[in-house]
Parts: sequence; structure tokens; C-alpha cells
Amino acid sequence: MSTLAKTSAPSTGLDPKQLRQYGAIALVVLGVVLMLFDNLNLGWTVVGAWLGLLVWQPYHAILIFYSLISIYPVLRVISISLRPTSGLLSRSLDIIPPGAVLTSFSQIFNEEDFVLWLWNTFAITVTVSIVGVIVAATGAYAFSRWRFPGRRPALIFLLTTQMIPAGMLLVPLFVIVAQLGLTNNIAGLILAYVSTAVPFSIWILKGYYDTIPPDLEEAAMVDGCNRLEAFWRVILPLSTPALSIVFLFNFLAAWSEFLVAKVILQDPNVWTWALGLNDLIGTFNTDWGKYAAGSVMVTIPVLLLFMWQSKYLISGLTLGGVKS
Repeated sequence: MSTLAKTSAPSTGLDPKQLRQYGAIALVVLGVVLMLFDNLNLGWTVVGAWLGLLVWQPYHAILIFYSLISIYPVLRVISISLRPTSGLLSRSLDIIPPGAVLTSFSQIFNEEDFVLWLWNTFAITVTVSIVGVIVAATGAYAFSRWRFPGRRPALIFLLTTQMIPAGMLLVPLFVIVAQLGLTNNIAGLILAYVSTAVPFSIWILKGYYDTIPPDLEEAAMVDGCNRLEAFWRVILPLSTPALSIVFLFNFLAAWSEFLVAKVILQDPNVWTWALGLNDLIGTFNTDWGKYAAGSVMVTIPVLLLFMWQSKYLISGLTLGGVKS
């Protein structure tokens, strides 16, 4: 009888989820109260809301905090680009500075060869990305589908090339480009970038091709396709996520590269945006407004490319490294 009474008695305690919810609400309320006592300082409300979220959903709160830390430097660059000339050296932490103007953006286009820098960079980057994808797609297909003498040592050799620091490649790359007469030439920089982009691209695509059953190509060849047509009509359409990721990696590597471009390109007429913005940094004086405005402008193409290829980003990265 006593046992039955114990089992049927209602529980008066709260489960951990409810406790976290009540604790989160209490922290938010505390933040609002402190705001009211501190002349409507919204900082207390923000802190209280974040602490409440940390108690209720800790993973979400940590991710939000990390996102804010990552975004804040970008917001600072935008803030500097909007400052008037008299406030460039201000220590203010305001995201939108007092008297915000777009003067630096107009100056970077009117007083500097910024459009030429962007055009040179765009031409180099798109060419490197397309050529890298074409060469890597065919080379990775050969490594994936055929077994030939030296196949595994060649793959290991391609992998080891990625372990060499970029600084050690400057001298051999410059010697090759100089021997070909391509210094101060966009084609010379494209050649240097392609030679470093292809090995990594081959490894990504080779792993992705390994996940595609060869039966699909054999079925296409039974229907009348030759090997090249089966590759073009079957393999490439199925490899769109991996091809997109390779294009994105090649684009990012060529778009923001500085060291190799500094060595190969000396003529201002063929400068990339990285070299052009670096020239704005003087020994005794630096126009931080134009420098920040140019930095903001060069991030827009990369941001648009990420947004366009976001649907391929996860699948392209996760489906490539299953087999070796």
C-alpha cells in the first residue's frame, strides 16, 4: 500500500529544460532592469539576452558570439571607408561614423587605376579557375578510372607539392616565367597560378570520381557512347558539386594572392588589386580611406560567388574523400 502511494504521488520538481528556460527569462529581465537604471543603456539588454540564450541554447549562443567576432573586423573596415577625411585617424568604435560619406569610394575610382586592377585580377582569376578545372577534371578522371604503372607515386608526388611553402616556389617559378619571356605579363602569372592549383584540384576530383560507379559509364558506352562522350555526358554532370568547389578554391587562391604577383608583375599596367592597394601604403603616409574602400569593393565578387555556389559547398566537400 505504501509502495503504491509512493509511485502515484505527483512530482513537484521541474525538469532541466524548464529550469533553463526560467533561468534564461530571468537573465533577460535582469538585463532590461539594469538598462532602465543605467540611462537606457542597450548594452545591458544585449548582454542579458545573450546570457539568457547561453543558458537556454548554449551552442546557438556560442555560434552567435563567434559570428560577431568574425564579422566585427569587416564592419570596422567598412566604418573606416565611410569616414570623412578629417576623421580617418579617429579612435571611435562606431560602425557608422559621424558625418559618413562615400568620398573614399569615389576617390579610389577617380584618382587610382582601381578599375584596371580589378580587370587584370578578374582576367587572371577566371582564366586560372577555368583552366585549372579543365586540366584537373581530365587528369583526375585518368587517375580514378585507370590503373597504370606509377599511378600511386604520381598521386603522392602531387600531394607533396602542396606541402612546399609558397616562398620556396618563388625562385623556380620566376626562373621559368623569365625563361619564357613572360615577366610583367598576365600570362606568366596565370601559368604560375595554374601550376600550383592543379595538384590540389586533381586530388579533390579524383576522390569524387571514385564515388561514381563505373557502371554508369559502361551503360552509356553500351548505348553507343565512346569513353570521351561517357565522360562528357555522364561523369561531368554528376560531378557538378566537386567541379564547383574546385572552381571556387582556384578562384579564391588567385583572387587574393600577393607574393607571387609581386615578384612576376612589376609594371603598374598589369598590377592586380592586391599590388595596387599595397602601393597605397606609403612610408610616411597612407590613405586609409581609399585603402579601406578598395578592400570593401574587392570582397563583393567573392561574396557573390559564395552565395551562388553555396548549394554545392557542403556536398562538394563531403563527397570527395571517400576512396583513395
